[in-house]
Amino acid sequence: MKTHTLSVLVLNNPGVLTRIAALFSRRGFNIESLAVGPTERTDISRMTVVAAVDDDLVLEQLVKQLNKLVEVIKVLELGEASVRRELVLIKVRSDVENRSRIVDTIELFRGKTVDVDHESLTVEATGSREKLDALINMLEPFGILELVQSGQVAVARGARTISERTRPESRTQRALS
Repeated sequence: MKTHTLSVLVLNNPGVLTRIAALFSRRGFNIESLAVGPTERTDISRMTVVAAVDDDLVLEQLVKQLNKLVEVIKVLELGEASVRRELVLIKVRSDVENRSRIVDTIELFRGKTVDVDHESLTVEATGSREKLDALINMLEPFGILELVQSGQVAVARGARTISERTRPESRTQRALS
């Protein structure tokens, strides 16, 4: 199945995440990655949803159904022409003998050490899923104690944007356009 990244602008209302996740669930699609956060406007949030959909017609129907939800302002499929990143925090077993090798490995991946303890290091890294998977594989021999990875966030390259500087349209206004 091919994965698709959807950027969805929504009104910042309680229950929006539940309704959108339920829409994917009812259609039998697994959400592979989900990130939600504020935008430049306090009344609007951006959801970045990565889901596996094997048919372009099915994807089109899914986007149409998302657009029917009252809280959804705009949906944009982000293709290859987008910047995508994930964040990972990794707590690695560390002692005096292997600490410098771990730090060297982290620096190869442009990561940072964000916490140091006598028995562990906590690493922060951002990048593509492939880059982060490679970092995790390199750190596994040292012993990963804990790992947390964010969902993917993405934005279109260039002038293409999903954000609107105008006030969100009501459902009736959208239906008329």
